[in-house]
Amino acid sequence: MAPRRLLLVGEGNFSFAAALSETLDPSTRLTATCLQRPADLAGSRLVRENLQRLRERGTEVRFGVDCTQLADAFELHDREFDRIYFNFPHCGRKAGVAKNRELLAKFFQSCADVLAEEGEVHVALCRGQGGTPADKPMREWHNSWQVVAMAALGGFILSDVHPFSCEAVSGYKCTGYRSQDKSFHVDGALNHVFTWSLPFEGLQPRISRIKLGDQWFSFLEPEVLVGKLNRGFLEAPSCHPVKTINEKLIGELGKAFPLKRLKCSSPLLPQGGTSVLTSCNYDILSAAFWISLCEDNSNAESLTGGTTQDMEDFLVSFSELSLPKSLTDSTEEAHNGISGQAKVCLRPSLLVHVQAVIQAPDFLSGSVHILSGPVFQKCCISPFTMPAFHETLFILGFNKNLKDGCLRSLLDHLKCILDSLLSQTLLEGSKRSSSVEFVFQPNRKDYVINVKSHSFGPDCVKDLTIGSVTTSATSAIHKDQCFVCVSVNLDLLAMLVWGISDWRMLWTFDTRFLKNFVPGKIEPFKSYSLHPPHYVHDISFWIDEKKRFDEVEFHTVARAVSQDTVISIRFLSRFQHPKTEQVSLCYRLTYQTCDKALTQQQVASMQSQLRKEIQRRLHLTPR
Repeated sequence: MAPRRLLLVGEGNFSFAAALSETLDPSTRLTATCLQRPADLAGSRLVRENLQRLRERGTEVRFGVDCTQLADAFELHDREFDRIYFNFPHCGRKAGVAKNRELLAKFFQSCADVLAEEGEVHVALCRGQGGTPADKPMREWHNSWQVVAMAALGGFILSDVHPFSCEAVSGYKCTGYRSQDKSFHVDGALNHVFTWSLPFEGLQPRISRIKLGDQWFSFLEPEVLVGKLNRGFLEAPSCHPVKTINEKLIGELGKAFPLKRLKCSSPLLPQGGTSVLTSCNYDILSAAFWISLCEDNSNAESLTGGTTQDMEDFLVSFSELSLPKSLTDSTEEAHNGISGQAKVCLRPSLLVHVQAVIQAPDFLSGSVHILSGPVFQKCCISPFTMPAFHETLFILGFNKNLKDGCLRSLLDHLKCILDSLLSQTLLEGSKRSSSVEFVFQPNRKDYVINVKSHSFGPDCVKDLTIGSVTTSATSAIHKDQCFVCVSVNLDLLAMLVWGISDWRMLWTFDTRFLKNFVPGKIEPFKSYSLHPPHYVHDISFWIDEKKRFDEVEFHTVARAVSQDTVISIRFLSRFQHPKTEQVSLCYRLTYQTCDKALTQQQVASMQSQLRKEIQRRLHLTPR
């Protein structure tokens, strides 16, 4: 293993470097630097003593190093530091917050030139300067140094923050700007630890291919779902939390009921083939992502270099290798009718398969039939609604004469299982709690599964719907049976169990996310991206009142353009021009990421692009 390399910048009297050097093992190389020249420090006895201690330990000391130009101070072969420290940066004298923000921004951009791939940047700031909720009290954002936003300019995210104690570093004496005798006020100071963010790249929709019968078709994946197809979270090698929670849910249910697991290969729903849906499914279908399939006679490989089977597993396809034969039969006619081009949709819910399962001649009464897979729905932007999530579906059939008893038994077991899962990450002494409730719906047949949870903090109570219970399905083949269908949103359930506050974190490509999870175990989640900055922009546009304004489509375009960085869209006002009587709407958008560095400049570019896209796609006229 290569020796660790530490870099200290902005050292004043070198007391921190001297103290730190005494704690390091021999394999660690320390380089201490300051902006001043040796002559500027010659008059300080403390500096001379500390420099002597450092040289006796073989520490490299450099003078005249500008922390905003680190690439100039180190040759290419001499970079790759594992940790960079900058304690109490300051531009000096009466420099305001804007000057100090500029210093931080240039420092972080400079760190990007010399920091190792898994390196850390440690920045100690006085109380309130950082502008994050970790500061007590927290300054108003505009009056702080906005450290997380400045770090984002260098491609860094805040991964840890903890109190900075001068007493904990024996011999450290904090000095003021450029080693002045008047030191900074360090009571309540915080050490901010930054790590690399994944690059914020504009992922482009892929053109993929799928074989239906003997014919190949190509299609463009929906822009809003880029990065959410073919992830394999529920597959065998995965240790993703949605798989863990699904296996635990199924395993516990299997202790009370016989189980029959069905492999769900994601069928395509043809535009004219929706007759297999019951009336309760039409609302689900209205939220679907429809795509166009075009005949494609090229070779069998995906146009983006991947295999066609990968895409087939995440689309609603006509080939149902493991589902009951009735579903295959019901799609053959639509499948054979496709020529040239066809409209199909990505599966909006596993409930579209209910009829196929219960119409099967080999359906087993008394056994719970299980389907699990990803689903995709258009929806408005909010913290707990998502365009892509994983669903598990339990279908139980039983004799009509036993309906009340079987239904109650299933619901009681599910409540016990969910209550147990939601209590597994409670820490000793924690006041967090969650309660599961089945809420009867107005039709007096169905339920929704509600959870009142404190999983996201003692002062943050969430009342979330994580699933539904439907009892209205009927089968022409098994006329003497009643059916109960229980749908559970695995993503929401995983968020509640582990205390993951942002659904987008479940879809991150950052490998640090999965390091939180051990297969089969449930332990509290610790985020590696803390207090990300948010940016607010307003948008207003003229609408045609003769046409219905589709707010879900507006949210969907905002999702796509912002690459899921818009976390909130709030209606502000409606205005009618007194002369033309034209109507305009105004909305406020909040941009924020959960796992990547996001800058104000990137957001401004997205906002500008959004103005163009709502005009092109939705025929709205920006003001």
